[in-house]
Amino acid sequence: MRQRPIPRRTPGNLPSDLSGFVGRGGELSELGRLLDASRLVTVTCAGGVGKTRLVLAAARAAADAAAGPAGPADGSGHADPAQERYCDGVWLAELASVRDPALLELTLAEALGLTDHTTRPPRTVLAEHVAERRLLLVLDGFEQLVDETADLVRDLLRRSPGLRVLAAGRRPLTLDGELSWPLAPLGPEEALALLIERTSAADPAFALTEANRAVLAELCARLDGLPLALELAAGRLRTLSPEQVLSRLEDRFALLTGGSRGALPRHRALRTAIGWSHELCTSGERLLWARLSVFAGQFDLDAAEYVCAGPDLPVDSVLDLVGELLGQSLLVREETAAGVRYRMLESVRIYGAGWLESLGDARRLRRRHRDWYMGLATWCELDWFSPRQEEVAALVEAELPNLRLALECCLDEPEEIHLGQYLAGTLWFYWAGCGRLTEGRHWLDRTLEGDLGLAGGEYESSRLKALWVLGYVAALQGDSVASMSALYECRDGAARSENPVAGAYAVHRMGCLALVSDDMARAGELLGSALERYREAGELNSNVLMCQVELAMTLAFQGELAGALTLCREVRDICEERGERWTKAYALYVLAYAALDAGGTAEARRLLAECVAINHTFRDLVGLVLAVELLALVTVAEGHPAEAAVLQGAAEPLWDGVGLRLFGSGYFNAPRLMCQERAGELLGAERYASCARHGRTLPLDVLVERALRGPEPAPVPAGPLPRPRATAERPMGHPEPKSRKPAGSPKGEPAG
Repeated sequence: MRQRPIPRRTPGNLPSDLSGFVGRGGELSELGRLLDASRLVTVTCAGGVGKTRLVLAAARAAADAAAGPAGPADGSGHADPAQERYCDGVWLAELASVRDPALLELTLAEALGLTDHTTRPPRTVLAEHVAERRLLLVLDGFEQLVDETADLVRDLLRRSPGLRVLAAGRRPLTLDGELSWPLAPLGPEEALALLIERTSAADPAFALTEANRAVLAELCARLDGLPLALELAAGRLRTLSPEQVLSRLEDRFALLTGGSRGALPRHRALRTAIGWSHELCTSGERLLWARLSVFAGQFDLDAAEYVCAGPDLPVDSVLDLVGELLGQSLLVREETAAGVRYRMLESVRIYGAGWLESLGDARRLRRRHRDWYMGLATWCELDWFSPRQEEVAALVEAELPNLRLALECCLDEPEEIHLGQYLAGTLWFYWAGCGRLTEGRHWLDRTLEGDLGLAGGEYESSRLKALWVLGYVAALQGDSVASMSALYECRDGAARSENPVAGAYAVHRMGCLALVSDDMARAGELLGSALERYREAGELNSNVLMCQVELAMTLAFQGELAGALTLCREVRDICEERGERWTKAYALYVLAYAALDAGGTAEARRLLAECVAINHTFRDLVGLVLAVELLALVTVAEGHPAEAAVLQGAAEPLWDGVGLRLFGSGYFNAPRLMCQERAGELLGAERYASCARHGRTLPLDVLVERALRGPEPAPVPAGPLPRPRATAERPMGHPEPKSRKPAGSPKGEPAG
């Protein structure tokens, strides 16, 4: 019997290899063999030997094997073992810039593409995600958190028999079952090939000849075959002859070894190569190198100019100096969704950081770095309400390591906690709008825990902002107790300090909690009051428009669709005028709700398709799952019950990431119940359950693609379906009387 084809799933997140991988064929084969033999393989060596490159090359080979044709490759009825082993993808988590142990699990969750709005510990989320999956997790640069990384890897491997881990670090994790493989430098031929390839890339006129072969081979030998050292030397061969490079290196080695030509220890050889590159830099290049070491991960030219320039380093010189450091392989240029960015290799960064400390300028540079990212966050908050929303989301995503560093800098100084509160609060749009609730909660809690009785002080506005954002984030996580506590504190503090804007935000989010608790009367009162406060204060942004959408929801749930339509059409028009898309998606949801009630299934589908696309772009899981469930009801109304059941099933795992299913709300629950009832009647219980099970297996990207594509144009010939229509007695979306109030204490998040 022919085996069922393996489902194709998300392949992973591996970056492309921009400069090419040279040599290491034997090591790649050996690493593949070790991965066959063990579920945990750690490649170890000192910096500069090439462990990251090798591990990424091995990971790409595994991903390529897993991405082969689905099903048996040989017609034998047996699936390809490589496809089977990594059918859920190959995923890279870069840990070198993570310093806070509390962010380790979040970083792994982000690397795996997980969005979780709940208060569940990130480790629980990770463990549940990998438990039933077969994937390869690649960890790079865990040295600064080796104990925490080892504990997490042990836990995940125990819980997931289909998980394999390939790690690269300067030391092993020392776990049971770990295969630790020390990586040696390149052999003579491979070292020479790498040197030639990298030099030719920078200078196409350069070539290996009989005349220069011997001196280049000697250069490779003196650098002990260390790839990073060879790349630095290649950068120098643009301007110096091979003989000059070797002569200068020989002089440097002699200083370290007292003139002996004996073998130089590898770590000293690397430090010698980096130090020699440092000596050959101009004073401006050395100064920029040191100052760039304050960045975590990537940075752009604007940031480099602001942070690093000064009287001794004119701002108009920074671009040229960056170009020189690139040419010497001291910086790497990378194309990202946020534009051209630069990155310093970790060994090079560490050397520069040591130099900056020796200059006594490290604290000042860290504060300039913090100030730049405070300004960046402020600009991004303002620009969120503009056509550049998607660009802002990509920029903050790229800058997250640096924003974390800036937040840490604020927390390092007790007298500057207010800056941390301001920064954590200013990033509300990223925490709430881009699926980063858990991390947002982490920073908001930390900045407010450390305020040391600052209430009512000079920086009260920053504290109030952090409080209402905490109330918002906690509500989105379904933590109504923490949310109400923060919002009451914010409201009372706003009244004392006469801060009407903070008061409006507090009342707004209280209204959201009433909305998801099915208290429509109180929700309408609070949301209406918040809108009046916003208007009196002259406030207009995505939050204000979201308040109007949420007020429209209270009306729609009570059957007042005309009022809901008026509010949401106004929001849609303002969003289109301003180029705002995130809030617009929620307005489209309400408009689709009303269109479906009026029997306009085609219009409802069109609106929901746009809603799904926007929410997926911003990783807004709440908006996405609401839209998918309403789209399922549209689908069954169109006569496609099987596809509706698939969509319903696909929505179920999304709710696991949101938290309490449908916020515990009977109103939000009604479309799902109606769809389940109608599709179940047409399909029968067994087939409905089968379709829903299939939906639960769909990866998020596949679900979104399917929702946007729509069902095949062949409805089930089951006769006309009753149209979901609101009535005065029971508006569409209003639960039956027996379920008007869900059991228990409802908690959840506002629909936005």
